[in-house]
Amino acid sequence: MSTELERGNVAVLDLSKDSTALPDSTILGDEHKVTSDSSVEKPMGNGSVVENGVCPTSSPGKKETHPGSNITVPTKPPRTPAPEEANHKSSTEEPKAVPLSSTGLATTLAPAEHLWTTRRDEAVRLRMEGSGPAAETPITTHQMFLETVENNGDHAALAYKKDGQWVTVTYRQYYEQCRAAAKSFLKLGLERFHGVGILGFNAPEWFIADIGCIFAGGLAAGIYTTNSPEACQYVAENCEANVLVVEDKKQLDKILQVKDQLPHLKAIVQYKGELHQKAPFLYTWDEFMKLGEDVPNEQLDAVISSLRANECCTLIYTSGTTGNPKGVMLSHDNITWTTLAAGKMANLNYAEEVLISYLPLSHAAAQVNDMWMCMRYGGTTYFAQPDALKGSLGTTLKEVRPTSFLGVPRVWEKMQEKMKAAGVKASPMRRRFADWAKSIGLQYNYSAMNGENVVPWGFTLANSLVFKKVRAVMGLDRCKLCLTGAAPITKETLEYFMSLNLPLMELYGMSESSGPHTVSVPTSFRLTGCGKVMPGCKTKLENPDQDGNGEVCFWGRHVFMGYLNMPDKTTEALDEDGWLHSGDLGRHDQHGFLYITGRIKELIITAGGENIPPVPIEDALKAEVPIISNAMLIGDKLKFLSMLLTLKCVVDDNGEPTDDLSPEALDFCRRHNVTATKVSEIVANKEPAIYQAIQEGFERVNAKATSRAQNVQKWVILERDFSISGGELGPTMKLRRPIVVKMYQEMINDMYAVGDKP
Repeated sequence: MSTELERGNVAVLDLSKDSTALPDSTILGDEHKVTSDSSVEKPMGNGSVVENGVCPTSSPGKKETHPGSNITVPTKPPRTPAPEEANHKSSTEEPKAVPLSSTGLATTLAPAEHLWTTRRDEAVRLRMEGSGPAAETPITTHQMFLETVENNGDHAALAYKKDGQWVTVTYRQYYEQCRAAAKSFLKLGLERFHGVGILGFNAPEWFIADIGCIFAGGLAAGIYTTNSPEACQYVAENCEANVLVVEDKKQLDKILQVKDQLPHLKAIVQYKGELHQKAPFLYTWDEFMKLGEDVPNEQLDAVISSLRANECCTLIYTSGTTGNPKGVMLSHDNITWTTLAAGKMANLNYAEEVLISYLPLSHAAAQVNDMWMCMRYGGTTYFAQPDALKGSLGTTLKEVRPTSFLGVPRVWEKMQEKMKAAGVKASPMRRRFADWAKSIGLQYNYSAMNGENVVPWGFTLANSLVFKKVRAVMGLDRCKLCLTGAAPITKETLEYFMSLNLPLMELYGMSESSGPHTVSVPTSFRLTGCGKVMPGCKTKLENPDQDGNGEVCFWGRHVFMGYLNMPDKTTEALDEDGWLHSGDLGRHDQHGFLYITGRIKELIITAGGENIPPVPIEDALKAEVPIISNAMLIGDKLKFLSMLLTLKCVVDDNGEPTDDLSPEALDFCRRHNVTATKVSEIVANKEPAIYQAIQEGFERVNAKATSRAQNVQKWVILERDFSISGGELGPTMKLRRPIVVKMYQEMINDMYAVGDKP
């Protein structure tokens, strides 16, 4: 970690420049009224529309008003809601006071004619309303950052491990580092609306490069660390990246392989470790941060002053499962408005929240949550170790004790498997007591979810002897929000955590909605539901069937600008009235909770013409047969349904699935009088007892099917579990169905071989 992060050197910023309007700009004053309607838009179109209630339009936290345009914020010792037991040290130098004020600044919007664009330098009309949450004054990410620095400058913004200790960076230091990075980007020749690609694991440098790029007028573009050199080249070329910021030699080598195919590239910065070679275009992080020292404040301030809330600042690239990745263009307003709306709905407390950053920042969910939401609410982001998903996350959780924690379903499933494995080793008496406590926990949480608030007999004892201890062991003892999103999660996993008095709150959204669209909170959630729509947004279900299932369409200021340089794809996603079509099927219950029932592109349409959503059938089998790790339904344009299965196994330190059965799988084998300890033994011998147990599970699932067409008639166990490195799972562990079909096409063909009837 660079010592640059620990310096508190502060420059003076004249904030009056931020209120300078471009010619013909639309100005929104403190009265929150738009003086011209050229940059705002209201929804049109028919359909079943669901809105949430109106919430207050004030900014989070108490905000002081100051008579002058510039004030000096007094310096206070750094403070952080850090865990008591973890060793912390503050950044080495005490920061100097910065004249700051974000009050009284007019917000400027660039002139815009349309709700969408595919051009990097074109603004869009905002979906604003006359009142309520959607009427919030648009601000840039820079203005949002300044508000937090003004209110909370000496509070810990970032924390990272150095020599085994947590080091904190205050908001004031963080802001100055972003300015320094911005100056260095300008020095390197970053052009307006050109990209800065960032390729590496979560770290303060990732955040600083991203925000510094935006301050300098560029477009921040995260690149998945699992990308091949060719995939990195595609993203870098698509955003016309002038600079690429990479973590280490491994990522640098990828870029060097394709550098000659990147005509816009001017420099590469490596933020960890020393460079193994010298070249005029290569810089270490320390060298990069010093590059812009002679760039005048006035030069950077002029660029910052020209930023507009309805222009693009960030690109989120889709994972490219079905073709080239699409560059999702997010505006300043997409980010600043969404974080305010989602944070209010989640009831976040200003300057009190603590979270852990470990999921890929190139994904919308992690970036919006870890970087922007935390900034909006003055929280502290702790950076996990690079091997977080390979085992160290548990240690980080116990040290940090976050107040909210976002996990993709696979993360929660892995926690569940670990706890179940530990339970198997417990004595029979302890197992019986734990089972009793979990039954009480499930009963209590169902009651709370349904608004009955009936506390069952024995809950206090179960809470004291089991639930509190489990939370403490997991590092979730002060966690108010356990969130899950980015992929479907099974009812079994949801009920498991409910039984431990740790109900998981499902979020639903997409990159194209700046992350969230519906949010579950502890006072308002439903099992297997995705929560209610954010205040100021709308949901429409298009072409609903007799059960109320229709395509989920979004409206709101969180809806993206368009796909970079892809007009055809953009008009597929956004209809002529400006509604975003998600491609997901969903329904509402009578209370307005949204349930996702399938994905249009994932629907299996059999040769007989029946539409079958795969996830419910896959989840049902996994619930029936706990030795199953992954299940994928096959049958599109085929005469019957079949399924690919994998068994639960031990994952090594590199996150690779091994041949060894997991403790839960071994327990399943023991209960069926099977002595096998490896996946390969079961598959090679077609272990009769295990194969019979799986077949009986299928028969129970088939018995509940609504039609014979939904019966799974054949299945095969694969020799290796799915993984990110294997290609079957995406960066957020989402199943990549088209890729899996290609990988196992031969096995699939064998199941449908002519003359081999089910």
